Amino acid sequence: MILSLAATAAAATADAAANAAATGAHLRFADLHLDPVALNLGFFQIKWYSLAYIAGILIGWWYLLKLIAQPGAPMARRHADDLVFYATLGIILGGRLGYVIFYAPEMFGHPLQILRLWDGGMSLHGGVLGTTAAIIVFARRHGLNWLRIHDYVACCAPFGLFFGRLANFVNGELWGKPTDVPWAIVFPRTVPYGLPEPARHPSQFYEAGLEGIALFAILWFFFWRTKARYEPGKLVGIFLLGYGAARFIVEFFREPDQQLVEFAQNTGLHMGQWLCVPMLLGGAYLVATARRRRHRVEPIAGSESVA
Repeated sequence: MILSLAATAAAATADAAANAAATGAHLRFADLHLDPVALNLGFFQIKWYSLAYIAGILIGWWYLLKLIAQPGAPMARRHADDLVFYATLGIILGGRLGYVIFYAPEMFGHPLQILRLWDGGMSLHGGVLGTTAAIIVFARRHGLNWLRIHDYVACCAPFGLFFGRLANFVNGELWGKPTDVPWAIVFPRTVPYGLPEPARHPSQFYEAGLEGIALFAILWFFFWRTKARYEPGKLVGIFLLGYGAARFIVEFFREPDQQLVEFAQNTGLHMGQWLCVPMLLGGAYLVATARRRRHRVEPIAGSESVA
């Protein structure tokens, strides 16, 4: 059911796009008949957005086990479950607090709204900070190298980014700026009532492709085809550079959050782009200095095999 999110979005988009092409009109989001609710039990709803998080965590967990089975891993199999628990807390708490701090500070005046995760509102940059803090706590508790653990977790992150952006599309949110490109989509409720809805960039797909597929491929290459995993900080540095560059570029095609339109006009950049600047700088530093840390790589922390 979780993996059907990608298939559902792809199939619906392909069919509707074919119909739109036949009529010479832009594809309308409403014609896709996508429902943000994956399963409705009446008293309880399971949304695709929630399933996207679950998919990212579960597939990332599976991939992490494959990574730590390789020689020179910074932790053993017995550490993996605890790490996933800590990282999940960091993603959720950091993502939510990051959204409130960076995008909706007025929510501090209504603390109970912060707890309403089901209403949406998560920040990737906040999730990165939260996960970083969680990994440091985990590593210190187990006496492990926190920077090398970051390298391995970074290789798993693109799964969640990919599914998350697909869920954004299914929700009909975080759409792009108006455009006339052939693949543009007319999203509903993007302008005041009564005005014609313009066709827009499907920026969710741009981000899914760059932050998910392309970034995973880059990290896969450096982990499996180079000695990068023996240079502490290099893989997480590549992740920060890759995500930061992808997000910075896509933001030029993405409409800023309504409450931050004035901020973007005044500063010349979107909030998401400003938040990418420290990621790019930090990533560049980690990659540039990774080789000097290589001599400190410790042997594998245990000998358990991966089931």
